Amino acid sequence: MRDRIAALKEAARAGFEAAVRRADPGRALTRCLAQHPLPAPGPGGRYLVVAVGKAAPAMTRALLPQLTGTVEAICVTQAGNTEKAGTARVFRAGHPVPDQTGAEAAQAVIELLEGAGPEDRVIALISGGGSALLPAPPPGVTLADKQTLNAALLASGLDIVAMNLVRQQVSQLKGGGFLRLASPATVTAFILSDVVGDDLRAIASGPTTAPLGTRAEARRDVREAGLWDQLPAAIRRHLGAGDETIPLPPARNHLIGGNAQSVEAAAQSLARDFPVIADALPLTGDVTAAAARIFSALQQHRGHEGPLALVWGGETTVRLTGHGLGGRNQELALRVAALADARPLARPWVFLSGGTDGRDGPTEAAGAITDQNSLPRLRRLGADPEALLANNDSHRALALSRDLLMTGATGTNVADVQILLLG
Repeated sequence: MRDRIAALKEAARAGFEAAVRRADPGRALTRCLAQHPLPAPGPGGRYLVVAVGKAAPAMTRALLPQLTGTVEAICVTQAGNTEKAGTARVFRAGHPVPDQTGAEAAQAVIELLEGAGPEDRVIALISGGGSALLPAPPPGVTLADKQTLNAALLASGLDIVAMNLVRQQVSQLKGGGFLRLASPATVTAFILSDVVGDDLRAIASGPTTAPLGTRAEARRDVREAGLWDQLPAAIRRHLGAGDETIPLPPARNHLIGGNAQSVEAAAQSLARDFPVIADALPLTGDVTAAAARIFSALQQHRGHEGPLALVWGGETTVRLTGHGLGGRNQELALRVAALADARPLARPWVFLSGGTDGRDGPTEAAGAITDQNSLPRLRRLGADPEALLANNDSHRALALSRDLLMTGATGTNVADVQILLLG
């Protein structure tokens, strides 16, 4: 049985690696540029490049050799990402909570865009993580205020779209602010999506698109989540002001990759050895409900003869009730294992949940690969799985059970991939 589980884990990891390869940002950008060539600058004009997100260095490296003439480039990615970005000026900023380096990067971007003229061509390279990496608070709001807001949003259980709706309303760059600052220059954006459904307004909080909603809607979401009284007074004042009605300048936005394509790649990899069912309905919302849905699929197919693979994509959320360390993928994998432990199967299974960026929450793990022996291993070590889950301490639990998925930073980010294998 142990050898069969090890083989299933190896297959699940290979499927996940195929999903990450499909989201290679440099290749995706090169393919898109072949179909959508860049407009040349006007007389005396420049290329002004702003790359932001976890895939920013790779996208910058793919773009810069294709530009001629005068080029000024800024690349903003997360701290710990040591990838090179050609000749671009690089900022490695805090994520998921913004920091001073991010604030300095945002100011550099604002100054670059404000200097753009009608003959310049602005190119935005946008990928997941960009929302936290470029904090650009409006007048009257400080970086500390933004940090408090971001931490509250991350712990609230709100989905990524609702969080980004709020973030857009407290930024000079998000929700189309980038376009206003760059006007009258032409803006072309290439976007790698980490948002399920690929709504361009939600990716990195939509710097080159219209906002997701209004300040009134942001106030509503914050109040409904019970966050209003936790927010700094400056942010409450800002959200309480009237909505801006300034029309946005146009932009050319190109989607170059996303979660659905990576799920497809994982399924293709697994299909060499398994019949595959790829669920078209993404895993979103509360991690507890997502775990119940996966366990239901496990129960539904427990009588299937022979091996079987089920694949999902998406991005769940965790409502923090404890003080432990973990992330949505680690908690999801541990919760699936707990549900299956209560109603054991007589056949081997493994479940992988991983972030395609290689980082799950504030940890070094991408996620986890659990199996039917995960919780028994924990108990043999004297640990209480239920207490660890109640404390949102999935990272400690999975480190003890030796089930962490460790990949290192991948240089891309198209949300999460989940793989359930039956042996």
